[in-house]
Amino acid sequence: MIQIIPSIAIRDGKVIRLKQGDFSNEKVYDQSPIDLAKGFEDHGIEVVHLVDLDGARRGQPINYHILEAISGYTNLKVDFTGGIHTDGDISKAYEYGASYITAASIAVSRKELFASWIVSYGREKITLGADALDSKIAIRGWEKNTDLDILEHIDYFYSRGLKYVKTTDISKDGMLEGPAVNLYKKIIDQFPDICVLASGGVRNVDDIETLNEAGVFAVIFGKAFYEGKIKLKELEKFIVKAK
Repeated sequence: MIQIIPSIAIRDGKVIRLKQGDFSNEKVYDQSPIDLAKGFEDHGIEVVHLVDLDGARRGQPINYHILEAISGYTNLKVDFTGGIHTDGDISKAYEYGASYITAASIAVSRKELFASWIVSYGREKITLGADALDSKIAIRGWEKNTDLDILEHIDYFYSRGLKYVKTTDISKDGMLEGPAVNLYKKIIDQFPDICVLASGGVRNVDDIETLNEAGVFAVIFGKAFYEGKIKLKELEKFIVKAK
């Protein structure tokens, strides 16, 4: 059964959502990250994806205090991402309560270092962020495009023990037009032992059902929840079945 992982994206201390990763096209939500996290926990959710957008842009995590607060006030496991580039960044994230980290830019700029993290921290603790536009990897909060093919990128780390990959089709992020199911199927077909965390485009519970049927390990969603198109009560059926 697919794992349900809500996303909380932070910029300037506020919960926001972007469209297609565009920082000039953001919507601020008048909810505190702690209250959101508590609400998720109350409905049986066990993991939350915390995105430090400030950190992603600056190249080093900024919002450790929000990670610490969520970890301190809930029993949620936090997958922390945004600007992680060094062993010190990872150590600090774990110190402030992260259960896992997801890193993307460093896996492009220093492939050997990221590959070493899979071994040194353990493949259960490290997720590759492989977000793409037209099948080409984008990094630095999606503000920098590359010519790196997503499947080739994943393959490099898959052969070095990678277990988890978080993939967003950037063209679908925040658009509420449906997830990139074909992309996820392609990844699963080529790398049958990998666990895909699908992100972007989820509109409703039916989309989550479709991803579940496609063999996706987990779904990360944000806007559909914040815009009221997915209710936490609707998600409980996935959570109960997964236990």
